[in-house]
Amino acid sequence: MAAVDIAEQQGTDIKKWAGWIVGIGIWFLPLFGMDFNTYMVLTIAGLSMGMLMFLTASGFSLIFGLMDVLNLAHGAFFAFGAYASYVLLNKFNAYGLVEGAGLLSSIGIFILALIASVILGLIIGLVLEKIIIRRVYGDHLKQILITMGSNMVMLQILILIWGPNEDFVPIPGAFDGSFMLGDIVVSKFRVVAIIVGLIVLAAIQWVMTKTKLGIIVRAGVENPETVQTIGYNINRIFTGVFIVGAALAAIGGSMFTMYKMTVYPHCGDEYMIFALIVVIIGGLGSITGCFYGALMVGLAFNYVAFLAPQLALGTNIAIMLIVLLIKPKGLMGR
Repeated sequence: MAAVDIAEQQGTDIKKWAGWIVGIGIWFLPLFGMDFNTYMVLTIAGLSMGMLMFLTASGFSLIFGLMDVLNLAHGAFFAFGAYASYVLLNKFNAYGLVEGAGLLSSIGIFILALIASVILGLIIGLVLEKIIIRRVYGDHLKQILITMGSNMVMLQILILIWGPNEDFVPIPGAFDGSFMLGDIVVSKFRVVAIIVGLIVLAAIQWVMTKTKLGIIVRAGVENPETVQTIGYNINRIFTGVFIVGAALAAIGGSMFTMYKMTVYPHCGDEYMIFALIVVIIGGLGSITGCFYGALMVGLAFNYVAFLAPQLALGTNIAIMLIVLLIKPKGLMGR
C-alpha cells in the first residue's frame, strides 16, 4: 500500500509541475512572433490591463463568489467610480493642479481621486443592498432581473447628469507619458496600475485570511445560522461584503478612466464582460484565482491583439472554455 501511495503522490507531483511549466511557458510563445522589446512592451501592458481587470473582477468575485448574489449592477458601480474621479480631476485641473503636477502632488491627487470613487461606491452599494438586494437573497432569477433593472436606472442617471458622449479625463502630470527601461518604452500609468493592483490584492488577502473580520465573513458565508447564534449580525456582515465589492468596482472604474483618459456612461457595461470572464476563469469565491485569471486575460488579449487583431476578443472566451473543460470550477474555485 505504501508503494502505491508513493507512486500516486509522485504522479500527482509530476502533473502539478507539468501544469506549472505549461502554464508559465505558454506566455513565452509570443516571442516566436515578435522581437524581445515588443514582447516586453506588450507584457507590461498586459500585466497592467490584467491588474485593472482584477480590481473590477475582485469586487464581483466577493459579491458573487462569497454571497452567491448575481449582481448585474456591478457595471454601474464601475461607471459611477469613473465619474467620481472624472469630476474631481477636472475640478483640480481647472486650477492647473493636475496636468502640470509634480510627483508628490500627483500622488496626492491620485489618492484623492480613488477615495472619491470609493466613497461613492460605498454609498451606492449600501443603498442598493438595503433597499433591493436584501429582499432577494437566495433567489438568482429575481437577483438577475432586479439588478439588471437597477443598472439601467443608474445608467440613465449618468446620462442625465453628464450626457451620453465621451469626456476627456486629465491624469496627474507625474503619471502621464512614458520612460525608457533600456530600449523598452514603459508607460508610467501602467506601472501605477500594477502597483495599485498588487496593493489591493495584498489588502484583500490579509483581511480575509489574517483578521478576525475575515474569519467572521467566511464563517458567515459557510454557516450564517451559527454565526447569528453566537452574536454576530449576519445582515451587517453581508451588507459589509456587498459595499466592499461595490467600492472595488468603483476603484476599477477610477483606474480604467485614468488609464484610457476618457469616460462615458456605458463604460461599466463594456468592462463588466471582462470581469465576468475573469471570475469564471479564476473560480467563484477565490480572490487569488481571480487575480491569476485577470493576468491571463490581460496578457492574452495584448499578445493576440498584436499578432492577430481579429482574434483578440475571441481569445479570452477560448481561454475560459479551455479552463472550464480542464477544471469545471475554474482555476481555484471551490
